[in-house]
Amino acid sequence: MRFIHTADWQLGKPFGRFDPDTRAALSEARFDVIDTIGKAAAQHQARHVLVAGDVFDTEGPDERTIVQAVTRMERHPCRWWLLPGNHDFARNGGLWDRVRRRGAANVTVLAQAEALALADDAWLLPAPLLHRHTLDDPTEAFGRMETPAGALRIGLAHGSIRGFGSQGDTKNLIAPDRASVSRLDYLALGDWHGTLQVDLRTWYAGTPETDDFKAGREAPGQALLVDITQGADPAVTPLATGSFRWLTHEWAVADATGFAALCNDLLDACGPAATLLRLSLAGIVPLTDRAAIMARIESDLAHRLRYLDVRDADMVVRPTPEDLATLSAEGMIGRAAAMLRTRVEAGGADAQRARRALERLFVEAIRDDAAHGGDAA
Repeated sequence: MRFIHTADWQLGKPFGRFDPDTRAALSEARFDVIDTIGKAAAQHQARHVLVAGDVFDTEGPDERTIVQAVTRMERHPCRWWLLPGNHDFARNGGLWDRVRRRGAANVTVLAQAEALALADDAWLLPAPLLHRHTLDDPTEAFGRMETPAGALRIGLAHGSIRGFGSQGDTKNLIAPDRASVSRLDYLALGDWHGTLQVDLRTWYAGTPETDDFKAGREAPGQALLVDITQGADPAVTPLATGSFRWLTHEWAVADATGFAALCNDLLDACGPAATLLRLSLAGIVPLTDRAAIMARIESDLAHRLRYLDVRDADMVVRPTPEDLATLSAEGMIGRAAAMLRTRVEAGGADAQRARRALERLFVEAIRDDAAHGGDAA
């Protein structure tokens, strides 16, 4: 049995923090990735696509979102199996009835916890969420689902593995040994937004289109091609599906030349029009260099990237000799400043290091003054 495992499409996600053009591009990319997955299924001769929950971002998406989702899936000959997750949980008269009314022959909504045949020798065991949150393990029903002797058992669920990235959450928790306890040949999970292997037979596919800057999202922008043979561990191959890259960089800068080199390396490597960047800058730079750095950001980098968020509070202007002389002679900062000035004036091997330390001391004194609303100590 060969199939594609995907999850967390979250169609209709609003991306409210972005400008209208970026919001529109990110929203359309989530529809486009359905076509990417469908084409991958055809290319790899996978007859089934299992979507492990959160197909939609809310339980009440607008009609365009539903129509786009269903018609995109209808374009491809594979069969799509859609599991309700915590964002789009199943309820009578809700979202999933609207999906069914579209009448797509190759789209199946898994709103009931009952085993279904993918083939004579392969059965799908779904664990749909009927509420946004449940205190019970949604996969406990797998143990009660009977399948023909010798048939492959494939679980499909949405939630957090207990003690494995659940971060203290007590809702929708799944037992870490569910695959072995319920005699599963493979457990396809959704909820974690990066591709993540829990054990040999348990995987999170992650979202197929990256959707945030959060650290700790292992390998987002993928789906999984899964091959299962009776009596063997599944063969799982990640497939790149995402079109946008979300990057987070922290650059230490000393001058405009060094910043320009970092910019050029980034632009050469990333595909600017498909890149969203959160950039943090730190360092002490001359005033003219800071102006040049900000000009490069505002007149070039911001226009070439899809989105740019710059945080420059830790990039400060190098103080002049007059600035350094204003450090108070009293207190710990004053004593440290006096010692460092002595080393600077004496020259020698430590002079340059002492000057950098004196500049940093000045910056910290100014910050402390700003924080306490008084004069620099």
